Amino acid sequence: MLAISFDNSYVRDLPEAYSQGEAEAPPKPDLLYWNAELADELGLGTAGEKPAELARLFSGTELPIGAQPIAQAYAGHQFGGLSPSLGDGRALLLGEVIDGHGQRRDIAFKGSGRTAFSRRGDGKAAVGPMLRELIIGEALHALGIPGTRALAVVATGETVQRDRPLPGAVLTRVAASHLRVGTFQYFAIRNDADMLRKLADYTIARHYPELGAQENRYLGLLAAVAERQAELIALWMHAGFIHGVMNTDNMALSGESIDYGPCAFMDAHHPDTVFSSIDHQGRYAYGNQPAIAQWNLARFAETLLPLIAPDDPASAVPDATQAIENFETRYRHHWLAQARRKLGLAGEHAEDHQLAQDWLTLLAAFGVDHTLAWRYLADVVEGKPDRLTALFAEAAALEPWLKRWLIRVAPKSRRPSDIAAAMRRENPIYIPRNHLVEEALDAASESGYMGPTLQLLEALREPFTERENMARYALPAAPEVAEGYRTFCGT
Repeated sequence: MLAISFDNSYVRDLPEAYSQGEAEAPPKPDLLYWNAELADELGLGTAGEKPAELARLFSGTELPIGAQPIAQAYAGHQFGGLSPSLGDGRALLLGEVIDGHGQRRDIAFKGSGRTAFSRRGDGKAAVGPMLRELIIGEALHALGIPGTRALAVVATGETVQRDRPLPGAVLTRVAASHLRVGTFQYFAIRNDADMLRKLADYTIARHYPELGAQENRYLGLLAAVAERQAELIALWMHAGFIHGVMNTDNMALSGESIDYGPCAFMDAHHPDTVFSSIDHQGRYAYGNQPAIAQWNLARFAETLLPLIAPDDPASAVPDATQAIENFETRYRHHWLAQARRKLGLAGEHAEDHQLAQDWLTLLAAFGVDHTLAWRYLADVVEGKPDRLTALFAEAAALEPWLKRWLIRVAPKSRRPSDIAAAMRRENPIYIPRNHLVEEALDAASESGYMGPTLQLLEALREPFTERENMARYALPAAPEVAEGYRTFCGT
């Protein structure tokens, strides 16, 4: 049996923060996907393992030697309402490994059966949602956006009942950690200051060791988490990514994107875009994501007040408030820095933010495809505007903005071809188009055919390199197909 060099610090250091768990052995495990490249990066030593053995090891039939499966405890604000006890209802942390870069990584199951936190749930998962997590995670990774990744997806050979019977699956997820804002909320609700301190010290040691020598490392932790979230959300916004369920239990303290449920990438640019079938009020719409991230960070700050000022937590409010208010400034900084790269701008001019905002206003006014509009701007630098102008119902409306932009981007010592090439390195041509994702999930769910999923992953692996044989992966769905598109959480 495979022995993995696990080093399970969460189990050792935070015994109050989890419940022991056990995966349910599925009746007929079948390996649908294996990420050999990620396995090598993690140093798992699985190169010689056969698919049938990998299916057994990463479905719960057997566990790799050294695994210590646990269900982590956490609370969370879900759509603004506080749930004091959530926890891993269908996930198990198997353990941690030190990867080839010296980074500690979690390896966890999702969909492996009931845990102490399952409540009325069955703890299982379906093939479709697990493949969505695979596709989105690999897409974000290729785009340079921090996020969890899928190591394996195994069909279980059993049926799970959702709105209809669906084939079951187990996902093996790799993350920098599964520490969440909700993890801190769980102990803050219980007024357990000692456990909050242990949890904060663990988080600092694992993700922010540079804070260890700071006079008030807990205030530093708040600022550091806010900084990473500001950078992450700016990346989401530029990519047109909509998480869909930005509950506090879905905000990772590592700064990774986590828990890809009803998430999707936007086609036509509009701030009010919502895909999630459960987001009836649009709380987590595309344009709301920065404000929701700041709101979540405020909830995190509340849990840290007893650590920042143990003798008088209320006295910590001004400093914590300042750290939260700084999020907006830091988000704007990261957003503008990336906007300049995407627009091909050299240096920093005061009008750059307005120039970028006016560009997005144009996209929204005409319902222009977010990804292709950014991508085709590079053509204009080279004197070939046709692909871009074809996206606009009224091409003349684009001309005033293009004139402003071309004056700002006008090459002095730079060649137009160099500017265009740099822009194409920042603006992808391929994203997980919603209709193609659904096509892949349907094929795998209905007949076990993984061809569309693997073909889509191949396109997404190099999202910035346009390839003639992959033209269909660059195009959005027809308007009648895209209209009313909804995603589902799959729980």
